[in-house]
Amino acid sequence: MLQNIGIPGLILVLVIALIIFGPSKLPEIGRAFGSTLREFKSSTKELLSENQEDSSKTK
Repeated sequence: MLQNIGIPGLILVLVIALIIFGPSKLPEIGRAFGSTLREFKSSTKELLSENQEDSSKTK
């Protein structure tokens, strides 16, 4: 789905977000989104490492 957006679609999404949320809220939304992605990434790495440890113990 996201592969077909392209540059014009991305610009359109950003302009609509700017209109809806305003310029003062966009940095706050970006920080919240970034911290959410960072937390998701670290949780995923933690789960993968636990899974690898469990599989190595059972062997």
